[in-house]
Amino acid sequence: MSSSQIWNIPGGIHPPEHKALSNATSTQPVPLPKRLVLPLNQHIGAPAEPVVALGERVLKGQLIAAANGFVSVPVHAPTSGTISFIGPQPYPHVSGMLAPAIVIDSDGLDEWCELKPCPDFRSLEPADLLERIRQAGISGLGGAGFPTAVKLTARPTQKIHTLVLNGTECEPYITADDRLMREKAAELIAGIEILAQLIQPEQVLIGIEDNKPEAIAAVQAAIGAHPFSVRVFPTKYPSGGEKQLIQILTGVEVPSGGLPADIGILCQNVGSAVAIHDAVILGKPLISRITTLTGEALARPMNVEALLGTPVNELLEFAGLDQARLYRLVMGGPMMGFTLPDFDVPLIKTTNCLLAASQAELPPPPPAMPCIRCGKCAEACPASLLPQQLHFFALGQEHEQLKAHNLFDCIECGACAYVCPSSIPLVQYYRAAKGEIRELEQKQLKAEQSKQRFELRQDRLRRAEEQKEAERKARAEKAARAKAAQTDAAQDGAGSGEQPHKPAGLSDELKKLKIAASMAQVALKKAEKQLASHDTAELQAQVTDLRSAAETAQQALDAALATNSVAAPAPTKPADDGALKKAKIDAAMLRAQLRKLEKLEAPDAAQQSELQQLRSQLAAAEKLLAELDSQTPAAPTKPADDGALKKAKIDAAMLRAQLRKLEKLEAPDAAQLNELQQLRDKLAAAEKLLAELDSQTPAAPTKPADDGALKKAKIDAAMLRAQLRKQEKLEAPDAAQLNELQQLRDKLAAAEKLLAELDSQTPAAPAKAVDDGALKKAKIELAMKRAELKKAEKAAAEDIDLGALRDAVTAAEQALHSAEATSSKPAPDLVRSEKRPIDEATRTLKTEVAFARADLRKLEREENVSADVIEPARLRLAEAERKLNEHQNA
Repeated sequence: MSSSQIWNIPGGIHPPEHKALSNATSTQPVPLPKRLVLPLNQHIGAPAEPVVALGERVLKGQLIAAANGFVSVPVHAPTSGTISFIGPQPYPHVSGMLAPAIVIDSDGLDEWCELKPCPDFRSLEPADLLERIRQAGISGLGGAGFPTAVKLTARPTQKIHTLVLNGTECEPYITADDRLMREKAAELIAGIEILAQLIQPEQVLIGIEDNKPEAIAAVQAAIGAHPFSVRVFPTKYPSGGEKQLIQILTGVEVPSGGLPADIGILCQNVGSAVAIHDAVILGKPLISRITTLTGEALARPMNVEALLGTPVNELLEFAGLDQARLYRLVMGGPMMGFTLPDFDVPLIKTTNCLLAASQAELPPPPPAMPCIRCGKCAEACPASLLPQQLHFFALGQEHEQLKAHNLFDCIECGACAYVCPSSIPLVQYYRAAKGEIRELEQKQLKAEQSKQRFELRQDRLRRAEEQKEAERKARAEKAARAKAAQTDAAQDGAGSGEQPHKPAGLSDELKKLKIAASMAQVALKKAEKQLASHDTAELQAQVTDLRSAAETAQQALDAALATNSVAAPAPTKPADDGALKKAKIDAAMLRAQLRKLEKLEAPDAAQQSELQQLRSQLAAAEKLLAELDSQTPAAPTKPADDGALKKAKIDAAMLRAQLRKLEKLEAPDAAQLNELQQLRDKLAAAEKLLAELDSQTPAAPTKPADDGALKKAKIDAAMLRAQLRKQEKLEAPDAAQLNELQQLRDKLAAAEKLLAELDSQTPAAPAKAVDDGALKKAKIELAMKRAELKKAEKAAAEDIDLGALRDAVTAAEQALHSAEATSSKPAPDLVRSEKRPIDEATRTLKTEVAFARADLRKLEREENVSADVIEPARLRLAEAERKLNEHQNA
């Protein structure tokens, strides 16, 4: 069916057609080339990705490059042959640039791969039909080469109600679509049926200009009873533009910046429809196309069906190129085509024409003259733009004005430049302006993304800083609350009659003297640091004055403390145990706070002041503790408490560890030397107290040692061993961890010594029987310890925890043996074998083996340790193991 309902478009021109040069003869086949060059990007969108390798033989129609993205199409082999090259090759572009391509050396067999035709396309689902079109590598064959499958993808918000087939071919010289409609009208109608099956339009319109009467007749004859409408309209350039053709056929104008799909219309080229027929019904991918070879420099202008990748120079030679007459070789038409700088480029999917023009045919343009504001460009513009204004804005790089005047609605048809009497290349100005605007938009987008990343980073850093500040304030408030609670406790103790942590009668004057002495020490230390950095006479004098002031303040404080201690009446009765205990706790808390502050790397003035105050408070607390100790009777009538003796031993061990830590410093400052001396004094006092407690212990106790104390001593030793094993497994301990390791070793030595003393106090034969309840309790305790050990072994616990539990089981077994030996019940018949206790020599040898093994493993884990260092460690381990084996076998 046909209809005469057409509309007109604004503007347009009527250049000479020159179509009779090539449309008089039928389409000719081209001889098989020896070499085909297939660019990976023959369309709009992402280039395809090669799926073949060098040296691989391919068949005609085989996939050689897969689509690399949604807006992309695959590439297929146009003939059978061998892949000889994959890489940059000449590309048909005005710049003469290179582009990635696949080169096939033809074997002359033209052997097809296996095809999968589908004559009954109506049985396919729309998704399967669309996938066949996508995999066939079809892109628009009449314009910029937009992927056809992407264009056909269903849009959920807009139904396509009108399908338009573009057979206009309005540009001069080009007759490829004309010959295609004449010769393949049946295939065209079949391809339109497939498109209609896929998108289900309400009407199908086929637009053809009236200068193609043979094509119109062939298409109308092929339509038959199909509900397709052929619309014939007057010839005018550029009525073949997509938006212009839609306006001519439907009277509807595509909105500015929009697409035909936005108004429910889809436009396809007639060559694309024939390619869809070949892909679906015949199963053939897009590997060839009809191309017009025309121009006065050719002896035989014609249309040819050539394989994609065929070199342009071979096509021109086939048409009888006269090099003497050739002035310009244009790919495309004279209005929208571009000049090729080289003949060594291949035929691609969008090559609809090769125009070999003589100089008389396409003379060089005259030099551009100033615009005379005639307005002919505006009359010729088919998009109703203002080319003159766009030209001025492009010259001034006024990008906002260009966008406001709809520069991107320009289809670059060249009608304005064709009619310009001043020969101004208007289209070139518009193309350059579009490129500048796109480049600036890309830069702005990148700048905005960078700004967002920077702002997000700043916000993240700000939140982290706020969190740190909140944590710091929380720590300060916690410390303040703890300090206030300590002060309140001291005041409550003083109100209840208990001995406070400072001497009685401490006055405000004494507090002021302490603060003055502390501040003098802080100022002296600060000046000494400055003097160490910059040794000047002025600073030396200042340090001397500050040292004198600090000594004077300290002497005043000492005098006040001495006066205060003399004024205090001597107690007539022993000090209260609660006051003595509180004084010890206060001193321990002050020591802990002092150690925490001393660990700071670079304390500020406030922290140094607090450090000095803590030292003063600790000195006062220790002095009070000594006074309370002195109030205790010198010669008690009963043996010293085992707990006091044990605590004295542990205190002495901890002081020794701290003293060793400070003695290891290479260049201690004045504060560290002062602390070193204080630790030595404390250690001497602790050792003196320990000697006194040892002297109070009877040489031969009249009663056995308490089983609870012995059991507690064994458990304490086991826990210390477990902690020591855990610390020794550290690969690269720091200074703090090494210090803690030494402290644990000292504590373990003290605990083992105490355990040995308690063991020695246990008589070989108890005088009385143990209560049956104690025996029952020992059995229950042993059963519980064994159950805990089995549970830990099943859970695959660490060796440290298992060692502690095994030691606890051993202690429980020994307690049970002691209870059974002293029980009034007859001894049971034991089936199990009694374990031999580990003597002190065995324990010492095992400890030496463990230390030697740990040191060797540590050296082996380090990267830059030579064999000279590792070998002595191995010898040490071997010697320790040898001694242990000899002792156990003896």
